[in-house]
Amino acid sequence: MPGQAGSVAPADQPPALSVVIVSYQCGALLEECLGSLKAGLGGLPAEVIVVDNASTDGTPRLVREGFPWVRFEESGANLGFARASNTGMALARGSHLLLLNPDTVTPPGSLRSAVEALEERPEVGMLGCKLVRPDGTFDHAAKRGFPTPLTALAYFTGVSRLRPHSRRLAHYTSGHVDADQESPVDAVNGAFMLVRRAALEAVGPLDEDYWLYMEDLDWCYRFWQAGWPVLYHPGAEVIHVKGGSASSHRSWRSNYAFHRGMWLFYRRHQLPRRSRVVTGLV
Repeated sequence: MPGQAGSVAPADQPPALSVVIVSYQCGALLEECLGSLKAGLGGLPAEVIVVDNASTDGTPRLVREGFPWVRFEESGANLGFARASNTGMALARGSHLLLLNPDTVTPPGSLRSAVEALEERPEVGMLGCKLVRPDGTFDHAAKRGFPTPLTALAYFTGVSRLRPHSRRLAHYTSGHVDADQESPVDAVNGAFMLVRRAALEAVGPLDEDYWLYMEDLDWCYRFWQAGWPVLYHPGAEVIHVKGGSASSHRSWRSNYAFHRGMWLFYRRHQLPRRSRVVTGLV
């Protein structure tokens, strides 16, 4: 469904929100995402920036012809999520910035509600919303704990599912926080990361050493280090087509990037506190 220019702010006025979307080979999903934004914004002045990582599925033509109010940037190569997101954020003019996956659909008023919630909580640096699957089930990745060797092991072996609300065993998905409970959390999902510009300026952009995966956890970790809390806010709800922006069947490169990202996060934020034995096992 084509978008409308009325969903964006005038060029001579800084918008309340800059929406940054990174796309790669997901034209149909991106079209649905962009088509939902006007309703999601609920009249909130915004700009939309799409950074495309050299898609060959017709995405450039689709966006330029169907959504002329979108600022479309072609990267010329597959830069990965972090670098492409940073490209978009460098162009953004908004008081708040939203990193939004192209495999999302924003129900009426959802983005406006999230921005209003962030504005009402001046101490919060980043806000994540409630993510639900197309069938209405909750996406547990909407709220997460920073992985440790123990909690990652519990999650990937399935042990955490035996105690889904355990603060310790289900820490990776913040199982102790109810899906409908607003709460500070270690991290929110990279599919929806709403940040305050002042916090972004204090923390800095995403770490481009992460090509894909774990850059969102690293960013949240740095927000907390800089004194800007991360909040899970279920009052705003967005539909997330899991795996739509990165295939559920990872390519060799994506699989490598996932495990490299896990190791990079461990090396940067946990290795100094761990013994050589634990590091060897990791």
